[in-house]
Amino acid sequence: MKKILISLLCLISLLPCLQAQDVYLFATFREPQQDGLFLASSKDGYHWESLGGPYNTPGVGADKIMRDPSIIQGPDGTFHMVWTCSWSHDKGFGYASSKDLIHWTPSQYIEVMKDEPATVNTWAPELFYDDMKKEFIILWASTIPFRFEKGQEAEDNNHRVYYTTTKDFVKFSPTKLFLDPKFSVIDCVILKRAKKDYVLILKDNTRPERNIKVAFGKSPLGPFTKPSAAFTPHFTEGPTVTKVGNDYLVYFEYYKDKKYGAMKTRDFKTFTDLTDSVTLPKGHKHGTIFKVSAKFYNALLTQTKSH
Repeated sequence: MKKILISLLCLISLLPCLQAQDVYLFATFREPQQDGLFLASSKDGYHWESLGGPYNTPGVGADKIMRDPSIIQGPDGTFHMVWTCSWSHDKGFGYASSKDLIHWTPSQYIEVMKDEPATVNTWAPELFYDDMKKEFIILWASTIPFRFEKGQEAEDNNHRVYYTTTKDFVKFSPTKLFLDPKFSVIDCVILKRAKKDYVLILKDNTRPERNIKVAFGKSPLGPFTKPSAAFTPHFTEGPTVTKVGNDYLVYFEYYKDKKYGAMKTRDFKTFTDLTDSVTLPKGHKHGTIFKVSAKFYNALLTQTKSH
């Protein structure tokens, strides 16, 4: 009896920790792309449920669409979101912020490629917070014809990745080249594992490849090592990564087969295919995964029911 009481007391003492477990949220969009921001949630990082939407609508850019939403929570608790707002003829992307993921500031158009008049597109902006410099890094892919060497792809599909930094989303540093791996590259995601230990996940967008690779660096802005061999099949894109326990889960989209996949790794050198072990809502498109507290999640659920 004494052992049972001790066990019960131990379990009770753990309940606050269990209840306070973070929840994973997945920012996504739906076809048609004009609808806006959708969300999915997961408590284990493997099985996802739709939270519906849209929670924010686009309204900026030439095409006024919302693709590839990237959301990150800043140190002050504010959520910042950037997204692709046009397929082509745009030199910028959309931006908005929110305290609760329900009420957003008016959409703004951030014209990061205004000094490059030949720019064809501005795709898949991705947010990263540099906790060493206390600033946000924004990456995106653009094509500037005849600027770089290319493979089989056309000049208007020969991408490189660029970046800008900001502390307040009002003032931005001059746009600079982030990555030129000597091939067409899009969909870059930065992951910090430890001090001076960063992983870059990227899509090799060349015609023979169209798959996802990794590189390593000591700084979020590089330089990075030569990209690895692909760890996903052909026709995959839109990676996002989150840590579950001791594992990193890299989610990505099989855009030709219209389904979602995932890989598990601890070192980004060996990968286990989890595609048959994860579940996502029907119509889920690629975006980013981020974590929120259980308290925030419960408040979000209350608001989504009345949204």
